[in-house]
Amino acid sequence: MKSLNYIIGFALLFGGACKSIKPNGAGGDAAFPAFSTEAHRGGRGLMPENTIMAMKKAMDLGVTTLEMDTHITGDNQVVLSHDEYLNPLFTLTPEGKEITKEASRQLILYKMPYEELRKYDVGSKYYSKFPEQLKVKAQIPLLSAVIDSVQQYAKEKGMKQPFYNIETKMGKDGDNLLNPAPEVFVKLLMDVIRAKKISPYVVIQSFDVRTIQYLHKQYPEIRTSYLVDKGNLEDNLKKLGYTPFIYSPAYKLVDAELVKQCHERNMKVIPWTPNTREEIAQLKSLGVDGIISDYPNMLVEKP
Repeated sequence: MKSLNYIIGFALLFGGACKSIKPNGAGGDAAFPAFSTEAHRGGRGLMPENTIMAMKKAMDLGVTTLEMDTHITGDNQVVLSHDEYLNPLFTLTPEGKEITKEASRQLILYKMPYEELRKYDVGSKYYSKFPEQLKVKAQIPLLSAVIDSVQQYAKEKGMKQPFYNIETKMGKDGDNLLNPAPEVFVKLLMDVIRAKKISPYVVIQSFDVRTIQYLHKQYPEIRTSYLVDKGNLEDNLKKLGYTPFIYSPAYKLVDAELVKQCHERNMKVIPWTPNTREEIAQLKSLGVDGIISDYPNMLVEKP
C-alpha cells in the first residue's frame, strides 16, 4: 500500500506539472485578459515612468496590465528603468542638480550599486516630451518593491489581480558592459518573480531574442512576448525560432493581415505605443488583443 501511495503521488505530481505547461507559455491557469490594456512604463504620459506611483495610478485607472522595463544594477539587483544609464532628460542628482548628457553616459546602471542609484530623483524634473506628467520626487525602484507595492495596493483596494508585462532591456553589444549575459539576466529576474509568487500573471517581453529563447527553454510556463520594430512576421518568427504567446510590433506595422496571420498561429497581437485616441480606435478596429500606451486613461475610456 505504501508503494502504491508513492506511485499515486508521483502520478499526481507529474500530471500537475504537465498541466502547468501550456502551448506558447500559456502561464498556468491564470486567464489572460480578453483585451489587455497596458500602461507603458506605468503610463509615463501621466506619471514619472517606471515608478511605483505610476503603477498605482495605472491601477486606479483600471488597466489590466502594468508594462515596465528592467535593468540589472552593479550589485545584481533587478530595477525598473528603460535606459541603461541615468537619463538626463528627467533625472536630477541626489542634490537636485541637472545632469549633462556627457556625464549621464558615465552613470551606467550596471556599474552602480542600488544604494547609490536610489538616491537620484527621476520624477521632479519637467519632461517636455510629456507635459501632462505629474512632477513629484521619485526614485528608481527595485522590481521586488514594485511587486510588493502593487500586490498590497490591489488587496487594499479590492482590485482584480493585475498582469505584469516585464521587458528585459539588453542587447548583445551591451553584454558584460551594460547588462549581464541573457541567462544571468533571466535568472535574476525569475528569482524575483518566483519569490513573489506571481509567475501566472507575468509576461516577459524583449527585442533581444536570446532572452525569450532562454525563457522558452528553461521556464516554459512563463508567457513570452516578442517585441519588433521592423521586418515581416515570417522572417521575425524564423529569427526567434518558436511561436511566442504574444507578437508585439510597433503599432504602425499593424494591419488586418498581420492580425489574421498571428491569430492563425495562436498568437496574440499587442502593439506599442499609440498615444492618440484615433490611433487606439484604429488598432481596436483591426482586432488586436491589447494595446500598450503612454496614456492608459485613453485605453480605458468608454466609446
